[in-house]
Amino acid sequence: ATEGTTYIDPNFSSHYTSATSARLIRGGYHFARPSSSSTGSAQATFFLAHGGGWSPDAITLPGMLDMEYNPSSTGGGGSCYGLSQPAMVAWIRSFVDTYQSRTGRWPMIYTTNDWWVTCTGNSAAFSSTCPLVLARYSSAGPGTVPGGWGYQTIWQKDAAYAYGGDSDVFNGGLAGLQKLASG
Repeated sequence: ATEGTTYIDPNFSSHYTSATSARLIRGGYHFARPSSSSTGSAQATFFLAHGGGWSPDAITLPGMLDMEYNPSSTGGGGSCYGLSQPAMVAWIRSFVDTYQSRTGRWPMIYTTNDWWVTCTGNSAAFSSTCPLVLARYSSAGPGTVPGGWGYQTIWQKDAAYAYGGDSDVFNGGLAGLQKLASG
């Protein structure tokens, strides 16, 4: 749905509507651009204003905070956006607390084991509240689960799927996915 505090995916609304029409459980994600000039709270507010909300309708997943290496120099600050591990954890805390206070739900956190260990020091600060979406492109399974999470809620196993987008696997059955969506 969004990235930083300036980008809104022009296709998000049509994708979201199409997923709803196809009777799929769906949700939005926010690509984080952590830095000292843009707080987690500001980015959560932007995300919520542009498709990242949640409703207790049993088909809307809580929003997802996408935490990964800086893909370009325009984000500034190198692979961890120039933040120390404690500052990164504080930035994430600002985002997730804002999201939770406005929706009543904790967002999911999308990351890789390597990014989480490198940029947060393998922080366990969110493992009891935020469901983990673990990216690891492998047929051998999701691999090491970081940050004190006991398991991944969703495993992103491939960057391609027959119907478009990434290939994700929910760690459970339909009833569990519906519970995640309904709160």
